[in-house]
Amino acid sequence: MSQPNNTNMVGPIMRQGALAKAVFEAAEVDNPDKKILMEDKVAYIRIQTEDEMILRQETIEEMLGRPFRISQLEVDMASFAGRIETNADSVRFYFAKHL
Repeated sequence: MSQPNNTNMVGPIMRQGALAKAVFEAAEVDNPDKKILMEDKVAYIRIQTEDEMILRQETIEEMLGRPFRISQLEVDMASFAGRIETNADSVRFYFAKHL
């Protein structure tokens, strides 16, 4: 079984907490055809998959169990891998060019 090429991994790097857990769970729901990886680095959590990841506001709200605005993601997102495209109700991490 081949391992993902780490140079094409995308996704948020979140501070530890309830939002990071909700984002990981939402990533699994919003990207059903992808293997979502979570690396716990104590102070932060790296959530990633290969090539593209979509996160929807509605799914994060469901996982958190409370209202959530996609713009609030930036507060706990220390960094991210790949490129980012934000909309009013979703965020997309992707690569425009594969390595």
